[in-house]
Amino acid sequence: MILAVDTSLGTAVAVIDADGRTVAEAATTDPLGHAEVIGDLLAEVAGACSGITHVVAGMGPGPFTGLRIGIAAARTFALGRGIPVIPVPSHLAIAQTLLDDGAEGRFTVITDARRREIAVSVFDGVDADGIPNLIEPTSLRKRDEEPVTPALSASALARIGARALAAGRTLASTEPLYLRSPDVMQPGAPKRVSA
Repeated sequence: MILAVDTSLGTAVAVIDADGRTVAEAATTDPLGHAEVIGDLLAEVAGACSGITHVVAGMGPGPFTGLRIGIAAARTFALGRGIPVIPVPSHLAIAQTLLDDGAEGRFTVITDARRREIAVSVFDGVDADGIPNLIEPTSLRKRDEEPVTPALSASALARIGARALAAGRTLASTEPLYLRSPDVMQPGAPKRVSA
């Protein structure tokens, strides 16, 4: 069984079996509050399943803090069980859902990157391993009135991770896919104060 955790949009957690069927799934579409719900969602989903052998971590794109919460939860769960983590770009899960719903040929995945920007990935069908074929890497663009995906299926993320594992492929680095630098700035030198 494979557990998947993603916090690139809302918070999504799922477990699939060896045949790719969803055993348990829980999610919230709230783009904030990941830290408040991730533990309960993990307990609800993983508590109902035994025999989890791998954890898939959604690596973004997504907001800095949200991604870090989901990735930390996935890594902590895996560390506690002594099982490996499979990093998977989150847009692949959305692409898989679109393919499951009948998308054909070239299509675009668009998610809200906040600050009036969107994260865009372009796909074209699937590759030989059954993984959505990314033909234009994820990029940050100014937001027009294009529709964005509001949620992500953790089950789809788990299925992509299972296919990558079966093919012996690595789909993402162990670092999250941030499309911009964090807002935090290194402080400057202390100001001189005179008496």
